[in-house]
Amino acid sequence: MKTLLRLLLKSQHQRNRSGPTQTENGMTLVELLVGAIMAFLILTPMLGFVVDMLNTDRREQVKSNTEQDLQAAADFISQDLSQAIYIYDNNPATTSTPTTTPTGIPAISSQLPSPVDGTPILVFWKQQPRKNSVPFNPEVAKTVKPKDCDTNPGKCNDTYVLSLVAYYQIKETDSTSIWCQPSGGTCPTRIARYEITDGIRDPNATNTTDPNYPYYKDSETKDTQQRDPAFNTSFDFSKPTVNVTMPGAVFPDPEVLVNYIDHSTGPAVTGTECQTALGNPIDQRTATAIGEATLRIPSPDDQINSFYACVDTSKNLARVTIRGNSLRRLQPNDTAYNPNKSAFFPTATVQVKGLGAIGK
Repeated sequence: MKTLLRLLLKSQHQRNRSGPTQTENGMTLVELLVGAIMAFLILTPMLGFVVDMLNTDRREQVKSNTEQDLQAAADFISQDLSQAIYIYDNNPATTSTPTTTPTGIPAISSQLPSPVDGTPILVFWKQQPRKNSVPFNPEVAKTVKPKDCDTNPGKCNDTYVLSLVAYYQIKETDSTSIWCQPSGGTCPTRIARYEITDGIRDPNATNTTDPNYPYYKDSETKDTQQRDPAFNTSFDFSKPTVNVTMPGAVFPDPEVLVNYIDHSTGPAVTGTECQTALGNPIDQRTATAIGEATLRIPSPDDQINSFYACVDTSKNLARVTIRGNSLRRLQPNDTAYNPNKSAFFPTATVQVKGLGAIGK
């Protein structure tokens, strides 16, 4: 009897714990389809908005980078030009006449570096400082040479050496080059800088038959104190287009200043832009205005106008204009200049008077 009662109680307890039967039903196919459509309608515009924001942010960043690069390049050129002694204009004269003196790049083009698809835009002479490089006097020079000056403080003076500087606009034609990324389409151009420098001269040299005269021996100097093989020691500022560089010499490699310079037809340059910017300079020999063609040194294609200079040689004055191309950083095609997209083609301009002088 006790056993039967125990079984009945246990059975009732289990029924109370189990409760009513639960039924679990999933979503129907129609409900899933409706949910998917609603998600698509909501998420697609949001996704497009996010992508558009990312693209806009990227374009703004590229524009900012291009503007910064151009300004940095303009600042560098400005500082470089401020030390200029003589700046070449675009005077086409190659021989002297009573009214014509060769002063332009056309007269020295055969003496300048000639990189493939490169055009010289700005060429000038300057003096480069060489700190702590020349022994004080002949007595010190007996034991201290220029290469030893750094380890012999107080025994050497500062000096200057002459340098020929040339800025080129170089067009890239290899679509796979590092200068043409993303690859394909019309490649941008770049601005490169050449510098050909004289070496430290020995103020105590007297033996004119010495093959090193008037320089120190290479073994007595550091690389930065030695003459570049292309530097012509016969150059004379009274004849600025003669003996500019050594015939047949190998020129040093250029340094790229900035890339992504525009290579499409840009805004037109007005007929007297350089004359106006430089104060309408006058040729003192003829008492006539110096023409725009002499003052303006254009891009390789005169319709591009992405890197050009205005130069008044007589006043040692130059104005340089650079136009970049932000779109070319993003895509290989549809990157030509468009007035409606001018924000993607920032421009930097500097005007500098060279303050350098022989002996200063």
